[in-house]
Amino acid sequence: MHQYPQQPFSGEPERAPKRSRRAIWISAGVACALVLGGGGFAAWKYEWFSGNGEAVSFGKNNQGAASDGGAKSRSKSPDAAAPATPSGDPDVLLPSGPKAAFKQTAKLDDGTVIAKTRLAGAKSGFEGDVWVWAPKEYDDPKYAKSAFPVLIALPGGNGYPANYWSDRSLGLQKAVSEGVKAGTSLPFILVMPVLNPDAKYYYDGSDIPGQPKMGTWISEDIPDFARANFRTYKSRDGWAFMGNSSGAFVGLKHVMQHPDKFKAVIANGGEIVPDSPLWKGHQADMDANNPEKLAQKLIDTKGPEVLVAFQYGTKEGGRARLDKFQQQFGKGPVKVTIHEIVGGDHNGWDYVRGMKESALAEVSKVLKAPKPDAG
Repeated sequence: MHQYPQQPFSGEPERAPKRSRRAIWISAGVACALVLGGGGFAAWKYEWFSGNGEAVSFGKNNQGAASDGGAKSRSKSPDAAAPATPSGDPDVLLPSGPKAAFKQTAKLDDGTVIAKTRLAGAKSGFEGDVWVWAPKEYDDPKYAKSAFPVLIALPGGNGYPANYWSDRSLGLQKAVSEGVKAGTSLPFILVMPVLNPDAKYYYDGSDIPGQPKMGTWISEDIPDFARANFRTYKSRDGWAFMGNSSGAFVGLKHVMQHPDKFKAVIANGGEIVPDSPLWKGHQADMDANNPEKLAQKLIDTKGPEVLVAFQYGTKEGGRARLDKFQQQFGKGPVKVTIHEIVGGDHNGWDYVRGMKESALAEVSKVLKAPKPDAG
């Protein structure tokens, strides 16, 4: 049975009185209009749902890792079982396995698919869903020996039980594909994990004492998962974050906290400081997860260079706090850009528009591109 896409946004609960963040919704009426417009159900392209629920495997050259449990490879070529040998770039890391059991959740017009799996984080102890997407170039034979950059895409709102970036209607995957064709974006592998362990609190993507280790989940388990299943780069030159609102905070925090692992972040409608109510009684731990303090530490220690690409919509406001961060911490190794999305509001569609206008290109400039096989 074909599955309808999940509602990409749920209402975003209040975090703290100082925040003016708006709730983000997709109206059920919009969904109905899509279904009924143009002649009823036929308005939904059958191809969008064809194959949903079926097992899939990413990359015909990943077969040398671990068994995929009978999953169908996206590529049907005769040499699909032949493992690739790495190129001469010592930074290329072939999939280490074990391979995850992926199930298709959506198909794009170009034939690429979004798929989901369940990940038990070995380091955090947290178990949650993760969605992934790989661009067409990932299966192109001329890139069979190359690694691809990874963009960890984080939602705003509860970020649980789903990551709304896995819904094709927001256009993130299409934006990357179009950017590749235009030469403005790298062909990113998108990894889209759940952000919180429940819908009750914000956990600030951190290891708050006594709580699920969501910081370790994001910074350790998710990259390990990507390395297990995809051709990736060993160095930080192949790793970045993108997030909305609370997800922007988490991406910003992890780039400042782990500049040896991640090189850049696209922070949409950005939150700057931690404010989960669960930090109460743990001030020192909260300070250790504060992007402002982490940025100053990075400046003081002349740490590795990182890029923060802020985006905000003119209808949502919030420019002042982004300007303040840039003025105070946009120095030394911390490079900060701010892109204004004219007429943009606090929602994924407008942020994707901003990414197409600027942010994907900015981040692509500082990360490694896949290299075609010279032979």
